[in-house]
Amino acid sequence: MKNIAVIGAGTMGNGIVHTFAQYGYTVYCIDSSQKALHHGIATITKNLERMVVKQKITAQEKEDTLERITATTDLKTGVQHAELVIEAATEKLEIKKSIFSQLDTYCNPETILATNTSSISITEIASTTQHPERVIGMHFMNPVPLMPLVEIICGYTTSKTVLQKVIAIAERLEKTPIAVQDYPGFIANRILMPMINEAIESLFQGIAGVQEIDGIMKLGMAHPMGPLQLADYIGLDVCLSIMNVLYEGFKNPKYAPCPLLVTMVSAGKLGVKSGEGFYEYKHSKKAEKVAKRFR
Repeated sequence: MKNIAVIGAGTMGNGIVHTFAQYGYTVYCIDSSQKALHHGIATITKNLERMVVKQKITAQEKEDTLERITATTDLKTGVQHAELVIEAATEKLEIKKSIFSQLDTYCNPETILATNTSSISITEIASTTQHPERVIGMHFMNPVPLMPLVEIICGYTTSKTVLQKVIAIAERLEKTPIAVQDYPGFIANRILMPMINEAIESLFQGIAGVQEIDGIMKLGMAHPMGPLQLADYIGLDVCLSIMNVLYEGFKNPKYAPCPLLVTMVSAGKLGVKSGEGFYEYKHSKKAEKVAKRFR
C-alpha cells in the first residue's frame, strides 16, 4: 500500500498527512477550503522544520516528505487512486455520512475507508456505503506525529482482513494499534471525556478553581496537563460534541454535559483556537506554548 488520501486539513488531518508522508507514503490532502489546505500544509512545513532543528530528521527528509503531499479541493481526484482513505472532517455524523456516501462512488471497491472519529459509531457511518465491510475507525491521537496510539474500531460488519491490514499500516508508522469495540466514545473518550466533564462540573459547583483543579491532577495524578487546560487544547466544542454522543448513546445522566460547558461553547469560548476558554490565550505565542506541551 503506497497511496493514501486524507480528508480534512485541520489539526488531526494535517497531522495524519504529515505522518504518512514522513513514512514514505504518497498522500493526497483533501479539503473543501483552499484556505484550510494552505494552513494545513503550512503547519506541516513548520512542524517538519522544528524536527530538523531538533535533529530528528534531516533537511532532505523534510523536503522529501513535502514532495509526497498533494493538496486538492477535488474529492474525486484525491481519492480515485487511494488504497486507504482516512476521513478527518468535522465531528458531525451527517457530514461524515455525506463524505462516505461519495467515497462509495469515487473509490475502488477494494479501497479501505477509515474515519478518524473519536466517538461516532463506525457502524452508522458504514451504513451509507455499499461495502460496509471495508469501513473502519482509525482514531489517531493529537499530535499525530508524536503520539504512539492508534485506537482501531471495527464496525459491526468490518471484515477481519480490513482490521488486519489497518493494524499492519499503523505498525508501519511505528504506532501502537489497539483494537476496541464500536460503542459510543470507544475507550479513549469514554474514559477521558467524563473526567474532563467532571472537572468542569467541579468548577461549576465552586468546589475549586481552575488552577487548583488542574494542579491537583498534574501533581497528584502525574497528568502532563490538567483536565481543564486539556479541554482548552482539544476544543470545548469538540468536548461538548463527544459528551452529547455519549449521552445520546447511553441515555445515562452521568454522561450529560455540564451546563457550564454548554454555556461556554454557546458564548464562543472554545479554548486555544478561539483565544479563550478556561484560560486566556490573548497572543498566538501563548497558544503555541500550550500546544508545545504535546509536541
